[in-house]
Amino acid sequence: MAEWSSSVGDMGVEAAFWSARRVLVTGNTGFKGSWLTLWLRRLGADVTGLADAVPTEPSLYRLAALGDDVPQHWVDVRDADGVAAAVRAVRPEIVIHMAAQPMVRRSFASPLQTYAVNVMGSAHVLDAVRTCDDTRVVVNVTTDKCYENREWEWGYREDEPMGGHDPYSSSKGCAELVTAAYRSSFLAERGVRVASARAGNVIGGGDWGEDRLVPDIMRGALAGQAIPIRRPDAVRPWQHVLNPLHGYLTLAQAAWDDPAHATAYNFGPDDADAQPVAAVVERLSERWDGPLAIVTDEGPHPHEATYLKLDSSRAKARLGWRPTWDLARGLDATAQWYLALRDGAPAADTTDAQIRRFAEDAA
Repeated sequence: MAEWSSSVGDMGVEAAFWSARRVLVTGNTGFKGSWLTLWLRRLGADVTGLADAVPTEPSLYRLAALGDDVPQHWVDVRDADGVAAAVRAVRPEIVIHMAAQPMVRRSFASPLQTYAVNVMGSAHVLDAVRTCDDTRVVVNVTTDKCYENREWEWGYREDEPMGGHDPYSSSKGCAELVTAAYRSSFLAERGVRVASARAGNVIGGGDWGEDRLVPDIMRGALAGQAIPIRRPDAVRPWQHVLNPLHGYLTLAQAAWDDPAHATAYNFGPDDADAQPVAAVVERLSERWDGPLAIVTDEGPHPHEATYLKLDSSRAKARLGWRPTWDLARGLDATAQWYLALRDGAPAADTTDAQIRRFAEDAA
C-alpha cells in the first residue's frame, strides 16, 4: 500500500493532523467505511475497525485486503458490552460512527433490526465514549433521509425537523436525536465534541449494496444481464463517495480545534447534481464500453420519497467544504473503477489512484 505524501493537501484535510492519530471507524467493512479506511491509512492514521461482518460479497473490504493491515474488532453495535470493550481497547482519539442498517427496503422487512442497529447501536457507541478519557471527537454519520420529507423543491437545512415515513429514515432521525441528547447531557461537559454528518445518495466503485441503483447497474453490466430500474423519476442528491468522506474528515478536524463545530452538517452535491434516476442511468450507460439492457421494474415497491436534496450552506460557510467532483466526474470515476476491476486491475490500486486524484483536484 503506497504511502500518503504529506505534501498532498485538500481544503483542510491535513496528513500532519491525521498522522498516527488513533481513529476508530465503525462499519469499516462497508462500502463507505472501506473508502474512508483506505483514505485514513494513506493519511497515516492509526485506524481500527469495528463491524459485525463484511456486509456484501464481493466487497471492497476484501478486494482491497483491508483485513491484512487494519486491526479489527468483530462486534455488533447492538452489543453494548462488546462496543464498550472495543473502545476501551482502542482508546480512540476520534470515532467516526458509520455502522448501520442502511437500506430503506430492508427496513420494511426488518424494522426491529433497523431500529436496534441505527438507534441503540448509536447510543451504545456514544455511551462507550462517555467513559473513554482519550476520545475528543465523534462524528456520527447519519443520512439526508433523517429529515421529515415534505417533497420540497429546495434543500433541507440542518435545523429542519427530524422524521421519516419508513423505518430506516425514522431510525436515522432518532439517531440524530440520540446524538444531540448525549452531546448535551454527557459529552460536551467532558470536552468531547460530537458532530453529525448527513449525506445523500453516494456512488463509487466497490459498492455491491442491495437495492441500490449503481450497484444494480454494475452487477448487470458485469454479468451481461438485464438491469431492472425502479422509480426512474425519483430525484436524489447524487455524489461520489469521496465528496462526503472529505466532509467527514474536514468536520472531525475542525471539531478537534473548535467545539463550536460539534453540531450537525449536511454534505450534499450542488443543486445541478440532484438528478432523477433516469438521468443517472443514461449517463452511466454512456460511460460503459458496451450496451446495457435496462428494463423498468414496475413493482409494487414500498414507499420511498420522490424528491430529496440537501442545503450544504453551513458546511461551505463554516468548514470551507464544497463538492470537489460533480456528478459527471463522479460517474466517470465510478465506471472507470468497475471497468478496471473487470479488466483485472487490483481494487486497492484503483481506489488509491482515485483518492489521490480527488485530493489533487480538491487542493
